[in-house]
Amino acid sequence: MSRYLKPYFGLQASLLTQHGKEAIISPELLSTNGLEVIHVNNYDTDKLGTFTRDIPRYGSQLDAARKKARIGMALSDTKIGIASEGAFGNDPYTGLLPWNYELVILIDDTRNLEITGFYGGEAQSASKQVTSWDEVIAFLPEAQFPSHQLVIRPDDEYHPLCRKGINTIDSLELAYHWAKNLSKNGNIFLENDLRAHTNPTRIANILKATQDLAKKLNSLCPKCESPGFSVTKTKKGLLCANCGASTNLPISNIWSCLNCRHTKEIAITNQAAADPSRCNYCNP
Repeated sequence: MSRYLKPYFGLQASLLTQHGKEAIISPELLSTNGLEVIHVNNYDTDKLGTFTRDIPRYGSQLDAARKKARIGMALSDTKIGIASEGAFGNDPYTGLLPWNYELVILIDDTRNLEITGFYGGEAQSASKQVTSWDEVIAFLPEAQFPSHQLVIRPDDEYHPLCRKGINTIDSLELAYHWAKNLSKNGNIFLENDLRAHTNPTRIANILKATQDLAKKLNSLCPKCESPGFSVTKTKKGLLCANCGASTNLPISNIWSCLNCRHTKEIAITNQAAADPSRCNYCNP
């Protein structure tokens, strides 16, 4: 795409983060969109919530991202702000795997737009309650330690005290004895540190969410040429190749403009019919 078709080429945006996200987000948006991202770090984003549950998150995932972006814009006096916010849960397919949802938002006050990039993928989010050092050592492969750092607490996941950012055996052993001395019942709770700079799996997911945002920023509405023209809905109903019944597989995507609300339906052309194994009639 020509630089002249990139609406954010040569502009500046703030990015508020204290967990190293600028190393991923800034170069990606500069290379794909020509957008210069200014790192803002003179605000403690932990005030808006922590993954260690000691400070509740500010509203929803989207609410927290918006708040961060607005704070960064105010601190840097920019009209465009970027922020990232993560969430964790179970996978949407089996409900058995830990899952990480990453959202990267761009707020543009010059165009009165809010554009979000999103990605959901498998998380490195292991936890375990242990009673001995041998059990700690046995847990480390599951936690992908030391590449993924740890948090330790006395007793259980609800204890108000914890130590974060544990990334060596020596620091882990010191934290283990600290927690053991404070424990009322001899138990210790271990879990992955889910902050971005301590969890490489999460960093990879943030990059994918940023890439999704970058595509949307360069996707212009065919009617008003506003950025952010993207898929907002999928229409289902691909016909079964065997019986001809409608299935839950998609047949087209609905693209929408955030500015003028123009929509366009685009058929998914790389499929002729649904495999009978995906049909509720042929494979109930």
